[in-house]
Amino acid sequence: MNRKLLILDVVLIALVIYAGIEFRNFRREARARQAAVLNRRLKPAAPPPYASPAPQAPVLAAGYAPIAEKMLFDKSRNPNVVIEVPPPPPPKPMPPLPIYHGQMNFGSEGPLAILSVGNDGSQKAVHPGETIGQFKLVAVNTSELTFEWDGQEIHKTVDELSALIASAPPPAAAAVADAGAPAPPPPPAKPGGGETNPFGTKPCVPGDASPDGTVVDGYRKTSRSTPFGPACLWEPVGR
Repeated sequence: MNRKLLILDVVLIALVIYAGIEFRNFRREARARQAAVLNRRLKPAAPPPYASPAPQAPVLAAGYAPIAEKMLFDKSRNPNVVIEVPPPPPPKPMPPLPIYHGQMNFGSEGPLAILSVGNDGSQKAVHPGETIGQFKLVAVNTSELTFEWDGQEIHKTVDELSALIASAPPPAAAAVADAGAPAPPPPPAKPGGGETNPFGTKPCVPGDASPDGTVVDGYRKTSRSTPFGPACLWEPVGR
């Protein structure tokens, strides 16, 4: 019995010694691992790429417009200024066009048109570039005339301008319309013709009843037929 107890004691002592040695080895390994972890140098990680923030928009006064529109302390506030534009003036009325009586072309002097303005019927030879009344003659040919008035060009055919003779009221009719009473008949025109044109002749004045061949102030009255109708002129004597 004593022998078994002794063996048991020896075994227990051996276990205690073995446990102490294992514990000592465990603590030694734990300290080694701790020292290795504490003394280990970590390689720093690369920083993430830097992205610059978007630039801030400049502060503008227009950005505060919604505040003025939505925070209205008075109903009369209106951010939209109404600008009243006056209506444009009415267009300038165009005066009556010159009446066409014919044209001539003497070559070196170029073409000219026989025109008249108003109700007096006085005819005038007009070259391109010259004015008659409020109109400037720009171009003339056998079928069309071009005028300039108030900065715009007006194209009219020869037939349209010739037809104005029938629509032009005579002086007596205009006087009756203005006075409201019949006007006395106009006195007969004085023989002698109108103003001298560039060709040295004078156009006959309406109402001139003097016969052909009458001589006044060195000019003789002559009537002739042209492709545009009868023409009446006062020509210098001896021409």
